Amino acid sequence: MAIFSPQNNAPAKKDQPSFASDAPPATPPRETPAVADFNPSQVAPPRPAVQADTSAKESLIAADLTIEGKIEGSGHVRIAGKFKGDVNVQGNLRIENGAKLTGGVKAKQVVVAGELDGNIESAARVELMDSAILTGDVKAGSLTVAAGSKIRGHVECGWDASETVAPRKNGKAEATELREVAS
Repeated sequence: MAIFSPQNNAPAKKDQPSFASDAPPATPPRETPAVADFNPSQVAPPRPAVQADTSAKESLIAADLTIEGKIEGSGHVRIAGKFKGDVNVQGNLRIENGAKLTGGVKAKQVVVAGELDGNIESAARVELMDSAILTGDVKAGSLTVAAGSKIRGHVECGWDASETVAPRKNGKAEATELREVAS
């Protein structure tokens, strides 16, 4: 004979003792826990082609810094402040709007949105944004110039190292003459 029957909620008979204190407390039914969705619903915007190589690290000179020296390395460099000295990197160089670099540049790709006072040598690609100010010579595989940018210097684009430009009888190289005719 069972003294306690959990299915029977009827009052106990008078001749049977009540052991209500021995019964486990009634627990409310639990709700199913919420399941967190760890799949992002927003997709990051595509990165520009200049930053396509993510295997190299990027170094940043912040907007409130002024540094003098020399930068050499294999990574990418982004300048948002002021830097005086040469930059020689195997990665990309970006000069942000409001930033200033005074010195020579050797990099794979160069994007100028700020001010560059120096020469760009042997870059595969150079891009001047609409706020760019470049005072110096450019040697690059390709050059993209946005309307509003300012350039003062000699430009050589599209020439391989094996190709040479012979001076003409007036002393100017053929590439210089083509540039002057195009402008």
